[in-house]
Amino acid sequence: MAEKTRTDWLNLVAPVLLLTALACVPLAAQALDNPFLIRLFTRVIVLSIAAVALNFVLGFGGLVSLMHAGLFGIGAYGVAILSHHDFNAEPLLFGWTGTSNLALSGPIAIALAALAALVMGFVCLRTGGSYFIMITLAFNQMLYYFFVSLQEYGGDDGLQILGSIDFAGLNITKRITFYYVCLGVLALVIAAFMRIVGSRFGMTLRASAQNERRLIAIGVPALRYKLAAFVISGAVAGLAGALWATGQGFVSPADMAWTRSGDLVVMAVLGGLASVWAPVVGATVFLVLQALFSNYTVFWQLPLGLVIIFTIVLLRGGLLDLLTRARGQKGDAS
Repeated sequence: MAEKTRTDWLNLVAPVLLLTALACVPLAAQALDNPFLIRLFTRVIVLSIAAVALNFVLGFGGLVSLMHAGLFGIGAYGVAILSHHDFNAEPLLFGWTGTSNLALSGPIAIALAALAALVMGFVCLRTGGSYFIMITLAFNQMLYYFFVSLQEYGGDDGLQILGSIDFAGLNITKRITFYYVCLGVLALVIAAFMRIVGSRFGMTLRASAQNERRLIAIGVPALRYKLAAFVISGAVAGLAGALWATGQGFVSPADMAWTRSGDLVVMAVLGGLASVWAPVVGATVFLVLQALFSNYTVFWQLPLGLVIIFTIVLLRGGLLDLLTRARGQKGDAS
């Protein structure tokens, strides 16, 4: 009974407290007269969306994907390319000159990322273990070099978004407005994934991660479930990429390098794979420490790497373990 209470607290109260804390960041930034905080935590929120998407297949499906940076980049480039053609009035497809309306470009970017996840996932998911990791890495690098080769869209230098992106006529590029838009999207993504993980689909996905052969033996098409999960995860990664392009006003192949996929994996593992919302904690700690250490040394990767190593060694379940232990000790004391 006590264990169930702790689980309910972690799944219901903790994400609400976390989102509330993030909602207070603009107020803190204004009080401290430090607008950089808004920019930093906008990055935290957008990459949290991508990390939550990855954790859906990593933490619950047992699939270590190094392709999600590529899917993230597809979403980002989808918005950027459509805005580029709209700004320059250049035909893109059948005389259509693109759009700077995120209400149109966003769903298109998400659909492109989902389609890429469907096609590539169909191939990747026929392998497993280290082979799955390597083939997702290979697909990610294929996407990376494909966008490097698009000289019309900046190639290796990236693509600057010169036009103003709006959402159905509403200007969302203002710093604070965009911050709360991203926070609202993160809240919806967490709620949606919590619902999916708790559903029959989510239970089947978790079962496939634990014993796929037994699942197939009783007649459950495990591949279809994993492919569906991979497509959902890829679509949400594309959504994060679309928000990234909107907020940064710039996209680059560097945004979809395999190292970005590695960062997302670290964020998910650092936060904790056992919970939908825990990667948000991992992304927050990862990016905040990165910003702090980079202010003191150009070799910021060393202290950040040591923090990550010690965290994973001491807390096998990530930072989620720390919250669980603190809650458990409080419950025992009462």
